[in-house]
Amino acid sequence: MDHTYLLKKCMLCPRECGAARLDGEPGLCGMSADIYVARAALHMWEEPCISGKEGSGTVFFTGCSLGCVYCQNQAIARELRGTKVTAGRLAEIYLSLQEKGANNINLVTAEHYVPQVCDSLAAAKAQGLRIPVVYNSGGYEKVETLQYLEGLVDVYLPDFKYMDPQLAEDYSNAPDYPEAAKKAIREMLRQTGEPVFDDRGMMQRGVIVRHLLLPGHVRDSKQIVDYLHNTFGDRIYISLMSQYTPMEHMKHDPLLGRRVTKREYERLVDHAVSIGVTNGFIQDRKVAEESFIPSFDGEGVRD
Repeated sequence: MDHTYLLKKCMLCPRECGAARLDGEPGLCGMSADIYVARAALHMWEEPCISGKEGSGTVFFTGCSLGCVYCQNQAIARELRGTKVTAGRLAEIYLSLQEKGANNINLVTAEHYVPQVCDSLAAAKAQGLRIPVVYNSGGYEKVETLQYLEGLVDVYLPDFKYMDPQLAEDYSNAPDYPEAAKKAIREMLRQTGEPVFDDRGMMQRGVIVRHLLLPGHVRDSKQIVDYLHNTFGDRIYISLMSQYTPMEHMKHDPLLGRRVTKREYERLVDHAVSIGVTNGFIQDRKVAEESFIPSFDGEGVRD
């Protein structure tokens, strides 16, 4: 089924900008109806149950509806680097990653392409795609849009960036972010149910909620962990990330111009342990290096 009619007046994300993307008008995500992908390759640096030893088949989409000021993928989110592809080519890319041994297909920041993603996944599954599909998201989603993905996505990997609406406004111009993320995670869990793993420990179904600790904001991070654990318990996994890397344009910011300290991250992890979080992942602080940001060079995208 062709879902691109949803782009006639785009209301896919909570911003509901109404752009006529089918007519070439870019939405607030920066993109028209044309699909642009910046990289499609095996990625080794996701959570262990996503990457495993073989890697996750990550497909990085160009554009983003959230636009965080500190974005570490700004080359694709703001500069809109990428290669134009069709939905048919997307299906081929998924199948190629499967042939390379990927543990899953990992769709990174695809919310503004949900109609095309639905069509490409349906085509790929008809052609033999059998590995799980991971929807890797900033967490700023509409429930109605996520519902189009039901039955096509197996694992949801959203962020929960902020609990404080003021932080969400200051850093992402999205004061409604906390409420949108809460509703989205509930819908994701409704679709997947509780976590399911194969005999190698690779997640086959479920939800992992990521939280990137920002420097100077341990209190807000603790509130996020409290909410996630008190609301969802062991039905989800929580991934606490220390990898914040200040990009060049942020290096003079009084807070976001530095990395997270060892003490800040320890306080957050200790808090998670103290309230009983057991289904979780923590991160080696050595990953807070720009070298861990992928090169968006079109690998795996071009024919």
